[in-house]
Amino acid sequence: MEATLAPVAEVMALYPRIYFACHTRHVRDEISDTRLTAHQASILDHLDEEHPIALGELADHMGVTSSTMSLHIDRLAGFGYVTRVRDPEDGRRVALRLTPDGSRVREQKTVLDADRVERLLGRLDDRERADAVRGLRLLADAATEMMKEET
Repeated sequence: MEATLAPVAEVMALYPRIYFACHTRHVRDEISDTRLTAHQASILDHLDEEHPIALGELADHMGVTSSTMSLHIDRLAGFGYVTRVRDPEDGRRVALRLTPDGSRVREQKTVLDADRVERLLGRLDDRERADAVRGLRLLADAATEMMKEET
C-alpha cells in the first residue's frame, strides 16, 4: 500500500490547483442574462419541480440557518427560479419548488468554465495536451468503475 501513498498525495495536491483555476465562478442564465453565484446555483441543485422541500430542511442540509436560506430563496424567487408554497398540512411550513426556469438554469450549469479549460489546455503543446487528457480519461474511467462497485 505504501507504493500508492506518493501518487495519492500528488493527486490530492494537484486536483485542487486545476479545479480552482478552471471552476465556474458564476452561473449565467443564457436567456435573461441573470448571474447567479456558485452557492445560489448549488441551492437550485437541491430543488425539484415535482417534489417540494421544506425551507428548514434545505437549510439544515446545506449547513446554514433558516434565515440565511430564506434570504437566498428570496433572491432566487425574485429571479423566477424558485416558488414558495405553504404546506397544506402545516401552514407554518414553507415548501420550495423549482420553477421551469430554475430547471433550465440548473441544466445550463457546469462545474468547469469551458473558456478557462481552453486557456489552460492552450498552455500545453499538442503532446502534453494529449497526455493530460489521456491521464484524466484514465482517472475518470477508474472513477466510473469504482462507483459501479460501490452500488
